[in-house]
Amino acid sequence: MTSRVLDGGLATHLETLGADLSDELWSARLLLEDPGLIRRVHGDYFAAGAEVATTASYQASIEGFTRRGLSVAEAEALIRKAVALAVQARDEHGGGLVAASVGPYGAYLANGAEYTGDYDLDEDGLVAWHRPRWEILASSGADLLAVETVPSVVELRAVARLLEESPGTRAWVAVSCRDDGHLNDGTPIEEAAKLFADVPQVMAFGVNCTAPRFVPGLLERLSGRPAVAYPNSGERWDAAARRWEGLADPVEYGQAAASWGAAFVGGCCRTTPEHIRQVRAHLPG
Repeated sequence: MTSRVLDGGLATHLETLGADLSDELWSARLLLEDPGLIRRVHGDYFAAGAEVATTASYQASIEGFTRRGLSVAEAEALIRKAVALAVQARDEHGGGLVAASVGPYGAYLANGAEYTGDYDLDEDGLVAWHRPRWEILASSGADLLAVETVPSVVELRAVARLLEESPGTRAWVAVSCRDDGHLNDGTPIEEAAKLFADVPQVMAFGVNCTAPRFVPGLLERLSGRPAVAYPNSGERWDAAARRWEGLADPVEYGQAAASWGAAFVGGCCRTTPEHIRQVRAHLPG
C-alpha cells in the first residue's frame, strides 16, 4: 500500500522559527499577527516531502477569537484564512492536499482537556459548539477535514452527526489515546471506530497526538479500513513545568512510521520537517 505523507507539528516549527505561542489561541493567534509565518511553515513541510498540509485552525474558533475582542465576521474570516494560507503554500510547491484542521472542544478550553475528554458539554452541546466552524471549513475549499485529537466517544458521536449534516464533505478522523487500546476517556478504540464504519465520507480513521510506541497496537485493532497515524515525537509534556521532557530522533521516527502501514502518515506535537523528511525517506517507493 502506498502511504500519503502528512506534515508534522505546525506549532513546533512555528516555535523553531521564533514564534511565541504562550497564549490560549496557540498557533491560531498568528492568523491575525503573522500569517506569512504560517504560510512559510506549510511550505517547509511540503519541501520536506509532505503531500498534505493541515491548516492552522486546530485552536481557531469563533468563541476563542471573539473572546479576544474580534467580531464574529472577523473570526470567520480568520478561520477561512487558515485554509487560504495552506492552499497558497500547496500551489507554490506543485500540488498536494489541504486538510482543514478540526480540533476538539478541549483545544478551545486550553486546559489540557483534549488529553482527558473531561468536558462540560454533552453530545448536543458539542454538536452546537462545533457546527459554526465546521460549516466554515467544510465550505472553505479544503480537500477534506482533519478531525483530530478527539479524546472521547461523546465528541466522536457529535462528529458523526455533523458528517451526516454535510454529506459532500470528506474527512479523516483521528483520536488521541492513553495506551495501545483506548482513547483518552477509556473508550476501546474498536468501539470508537464503529461509529464511522458505514460512513463513506471518512477516508481514514486512526490516531494522532499519541505516543508512537502505542501506534502499532492501536492500528492492529482497526483492521478493514484505511488508517491515519500521526503521533507525537515520543517526548512527554510536563504540564506543571510547561515544558517537554525526553528526546526524539527523526531517523528512528521515520523508521517506525514506515512500519505502521497507515494510508496517511505524518507527525504531531514536537515533530519537525526533518521528521517528515525521514518519513518520506523510509517509506517504500
